Amino acid sequence: MINFKQLHYFWRVAKAGSIARAATQLRLAPQTISAQINTLEEQLGSQLFRRVGRGLELTPAGELTLSYADEIFQIGRELEANLRNQADGKDILFRVGVADVVPKSIAYRLLAPGLTAGRVRMVCREDKLERLFAEIAVHRLDLVIADRPLPPALGVKGHSHSLGRTRIAFFAAAELAERYGPGFPQSLSGAPMLIAGEGSTMQMGLTRWFSEQGIEPRIVGEFEDSALMKAFGQAGMGIFPAPAVLAGEMAEQFEATLVGEVEGITTEYFAISVERKLSHPAVVAISEAAKTDWGR
Repeated sequence: MINFKQLHYFWRVAKAGSIARAATQLRLAPQTISAQINTLEEQLGSQLFRRVGRGLELTPAGELTLSYADEIFQIGRELEANLRNQADGKDILFRVGVADVVPKSIAYRLLAPGLTAGRVRMVCREDKLERLFAEIAVHRLDLVIADRPLPPALGVKGHSHSLGRTRIAFFAAAELAERYGPGFPQSLSGAPMLIAGEGSTMQMGLTRWFSEQGIEPRIVGEFEDSALMKAFGQAGMGIFPAPAVLAGEMAEQFEATLVGEVEGITTEYFAISVERKLSHPAVVAISEAAKTDWGR
């Protein structure tokens, strides 16, 4: 078990750049800090610093340890602040980012349980996934809702928690659904099609599926905003894809009829956090609700 006092001394030295400066900040003898770091190095079995002139430089093991220490102490500060807010009767801040490719109705279904976790004030922003990953990496967000897990190649330290998956289905205004529904999916060849923007997992999956099925729809519109795509679909401008779990909403809000469900393609949604074990009360509530609502 890591001694967190020793880890804290290491962290302060790494931030200060020298044992002497850290000792002054902590009001401790340099020998005390040095001895504690030596003990930590023995426990970890790795050297964390190396001498460079009169200063100290982190070793690769030290860089890795510092990245974890940054996360540990940041989470500790957030925990302390949230507990203090609870004790004072203040709202718990919940900062969440939603990838712009996630349908707003899906985002609502996933996030709504977070507002039931006591006094929570949600600050929600929508953006490109890459920018949201950068924000969560520096702890400016507590959670990101995305349609893909965190790519390891980005080098962002975070953890992807599956919230659920759904099949993809095609919907259309009644006239188009009557015309292209029979004989699905081959009936989609030549059909006017509205698709999600380039780069979304739904669009990539459907492009591959069209090719495998030998289907060549007539793409009449490509949209980054799924709500705008549905509005065009409601107006009868084309057939459009959406998560099958939203079939009821498609009928009620957009007067859209199910044309058919796609076999073999699903869209999965993820909660991405810097935590391995979820602890923020709103995030825990979202994860627990997803287990029930999405059958995980």
